[in-house]
Amino acid sequence: MSEIDAKIDALVPDWMNLPDIAERWGVGITKVRDMINDGTLLSVRRGENKVLMVPAAFVGDDGPVKGVIGTLTVLKDSGFSKEEALEWLFTDDPSLPGTPAQALNENRGTEVRRRAQAMSL
Repeated sequence: MSEIDAKIDALVPDWMNLPDIAERWGVGITKVRDMINDGTLLSVRRGENKVLMVPAAFVGDDGPVKGVIGTLTVLKDSGFSKEEALEWLFTDDPSLPGTPAQALNENRGTEVRRRAQAMSL
């Protein structure tokens, strides 16, 4: 396991695989893959089999958690890699408080996007 993989594993508490996400949302797995390919959902390969996994914190009952898509867009436009975005989203930010991922799950996406945009300036 690489150093960055170990760091992400330590930061991200729970993961979901694509079939489980598709089942939760009532869509085909190709829809979930399309979201990953177009950048509206973030995944990384994990484990021995290098299975695509998405942080469970991004997965709502019927789609991505509100604010995730916009935040991922801001981070991508700012030049963040997937790993850098995950590190930022799951690292504690005393000004929120909590992590940006927690704030998104608490419907505080505007605050998260403001911080993400400020980093890109």
